[in-house]
Amino acid sequence: MKKLFIDTNIIIDLLAKRDPFYDEAAMLFTLADKQKIGLSVSALTFANTNYILLQSKKPEEAKLILRKLKLIVQVLCLDEKIVGLSLNDDDFNDYEDALQYFTALENGVDAIITRNLKDFQKAKLPVMTAAQYLKTIK
Repeated sequence: MKKLFIDTNIIIDLLAKRDPFYDEAAMLFTLADKQKIGLSVSALTFANTNYILLQSKKPEEAKLILRKLKLIVQVLCLDEKIVGLSLNDDDFNDYEDALQYFTALENGVDAIITRNLKDFQKAKLPVMTAAQYLKTIK
């Protein structure tokens, strides 16, 4: 089973039903629900998603959404090693992207799924959009 690291923007696409990205995000999660693929996110994604949800939801509603999300994804630790790798890497202009990348790399995922391909240009593992990934399995 392919193990995919899902960037925060894909999670937000799904939860906020952002057009035109929602359908591809929903398809990924449907495949995960059917146990055809494994989805993982960093612990940072939960913090970032909660922050965004709280802009339009009550805290208890946001927690309920995150509890449901946790049933489908594996949450990967963001530890001292990952923070160190991210701080010492010059390939990423965005520190949050570096944290996401090294979380994925250190946990041996098969690919990163994101909408921000340009932010991961120097990645040592495949990086693609949800739509690009879905085309590879059809």
